[in-house]
Amino acid sequence: MSWRRAFLAWLAIALAESVHGILRRIFLLPVIGDLRAHQLGILTGCVIIFAIALLAIRWVGARTLPELLRLGLFWMVLMAAFEVSLGYAFGYPLSRILQDYNVFEGRLMVFGMLFMLFAPLLAAKARGISVHSTKQSLQA
Repeated sequence: MSWRRAFLAWLAIALAESVHGILRRIFLLPVIGDLRAHQLGILTGCVIIFAIALLAIRWVGARTLPELLRLGLFWMVLMAAFEVSLGYAFGYPLSRILQDYNVFEGRLMVFGMLFMLFAPLLAAKARGISVHSTKQSLQA
């Protein structure tokens, strides 16, 4: 697996999600409100993540189950750091940033992050990539 390519694929996800978030705030939020726009945004965000994962999975080169899960974890950690950093850049306190992860308030960001964790595995399966549990399985 190429970590450089994994990072570039994540950059594509971050850029697409940023544009998605801007468009959601401009067009959807005024019509259906913050909570519903956020909830719908998580669903459409998962579609965006999956589409990019689907396009990038062969290029990144993750083939084994551990590699695919490490890739998803890598993307998830980068996205969480990006979200927190962006929140701070906009002057939000950590409590406001973490509010998006509060399922009890109807916020679904935690599910979006979990989807990101498994997106590489789902994309590999959708692309028909034979996922092995270890590299030794590839050599057999």
